[in-house]
Amino acid sequence: MVEIPKSTIVERIRGRSGPEAADSANDELPDRIDLDSDTDVGRLRRYDLDPDMLREEFGGGSPSTG
Repeated sequence: MVEIPKSTIVERIRGRSGPEAADSANDELPDRIDLDSDTDVGRLRRYDLDPDMLREEFGGGSPSTG
């Protein structure tokens, strides 16, 4: 299982799509996003984030910050 802290994802969304999208993501996403969960993957795709790219970026492991 690959999990990413919500804060990491929200900051990425803020940089790409602005504060409104980041605030929306912060309200919607769970504290840790599971890249093996269909539900979480669907949520990421709504914000134009590719779960496979995130998995590759984090080397298949979970970042320790959060």
